[in-house]
Amino acid sequence: MRPYRRMLVLAAGVLLVDQATKFWATSALSDGESITVIPGLIRLRLLLNPGAAFSTGTGVTWVFTLAAAAAVAVILLVGRRLRSRAWTFVLGGLLGGATTHLLDRLFRPPAFAQGHVVDFIDYGGLFVGNVADIVLTVGCAFLLLLSLRDVPLAGVPGKGLPSA
Repeated sequence: MRPYRRMLVLAAGVLLVDQATKFWATSALSDGESITVIPGLIRLRLLLNPGAAFSTGTGVTWVFTLAAAAAVAVILLVGRRLRSRAWTFVLGGLLGGATTHLLDRLFRPPAFAQGHVVDFIDYGGLFVGNVADIVLTVGCAFLLLLSLRDVPLAGVPGKGLPSA
């Protein structure tokens, strides 16, 4: 399977798992229910987040919609030059996470392009996230690592990201 197609398949997997878990969360946790997974560390509780990480920027949801759309577009464009297996997995995860957040922003209440992201994994009261957030965080960490190690995206030694 070609790297671009592999990236798309991985992104679709992330999107499906994230949306399925959000569907479960909105069904099972919608009455303010909380489920303890690891006492003091992780519990499941529903939070509809209009902002970004740590609920910042709640008044500018449309900015996050545009940022997610731009991220999806850039990854789709850059992904066409993939030759590296490591970059394929990183960009696939980032594409899946950005796409599922974009879909939340576009189609969830309260309004088109101003939707709230479904968060439900509470990390000891520090913050609440979802599956896509986990994938995005890990993907960004590996993106940084691959960039620092100068791992080529397009299979050309000595070149990190290709020019557009």
